[in-house]
Amino acid sequence: MSKSAASTDVLDPVSYAVTVPLPADRAFRLFTEGYNTWWPGHHIGTAEMTEAILEPRTGGRYYERGVDGSECEWGKVLACEPPHRIVVAWQITESGGAWVYDPDLSHASEFEATFREQPDGQTRVELEHRYIERHGPGAAGIQRGVSGTGGWPGILENYAKTAAAA
Repeated sequence: MSKSAASTDVLDPVSYAVTVPLPADRAFRLFTEGYNTWWPGHHIGTAEMTEAILEPRTGGRYYERGVDGSECEWGKVLACEPPHRIVVAWQITESGGAWVYDPDLSHASEFEATFREQPDGQTRVELEHRYIERHGPGAAGIQRGVSGTGGWPGILENYAKTAAAA
């Protein structure tokens, strides 16, 4: 990791992987169409969240829907190649201690999830969250958040538990 969060520094990507007892096509569908079934409930909208949505298509939306019907954007799908990979712009940044949506795509980091079916029929799901430095002054906070136990490690463990019960 870099010494500071200055925009010229490059921050190390955050990587995490799990193996799930599903073939790649089912693992991919659970990750995308079933996103709300394993997402832990983190949200940035003003209303309590009823669901988190990741649309499995290039150009698809990544967002939350609140109990009042409001929607809060999180990002957009940059590439979608079922059942092999999905790349998503993470347009959530840290500002004043809060995580907020930033509509400027040039400030977005991205995460890529790849699905590699194993000879035993299980699938290794590898996630890399990269280009975090694009968030500028909020980058260090984003990196701490997505790399901690409440970030991708815990979130993907929850995904693996949901996959095991599927």
